[in-house]
Amino acid sequence: MKKILVVLFSLTMLSLASGCAINRATATVEGPSALGNIKTMYVTKLAADGRGINSLIADKFSKHGYTVTTGIEQPSDVDAIVTYRDKWMWDITMYMLELTITIRDPKTDYPLASGNSYHTSLTRKSPTEMVDEVVDNILKQGK
Repeated sequence: MKKILVVLFSLTMLSLASGCAINRATATVEGPSALGNIKTMYVTKLAADGRGINSLIADKFSKHGYTVTTGIEQPSDVDAIVTYRDKWMWDITMYMLELTITIRDPKTDYPLASGNSYHTSLTRKSPTEMVDEVVDNILKQGK
């Protein structure tokens, strides 16, 4: 009986200690020329974003040669609008679970390209790394 309890206890502890590690990074672009004419972008800041994800996204696109602004008031003279959705989780500390970035036509709001990054706690990345991953994947697909 004692051996059975030890085995059950060991199995229970093992199942609690093992986590599910998921990495997923995807990107889709409407067509080969969808991003070709874009020179200026505007990153729309989410009202609830207190972590400055909009600035990270704007900085990353700027490093790739785009002229990027960000804020709450959308200008009318840009080639693309960039929106994002971030999802956060708690596991001892808060971490970004998922980030989706969408590049839209400013006139029609049609999505020209989008990318997603999903990392669970065991494979978590910093917000900067998640932004880098998503933007790089979008731009790679757009070439």
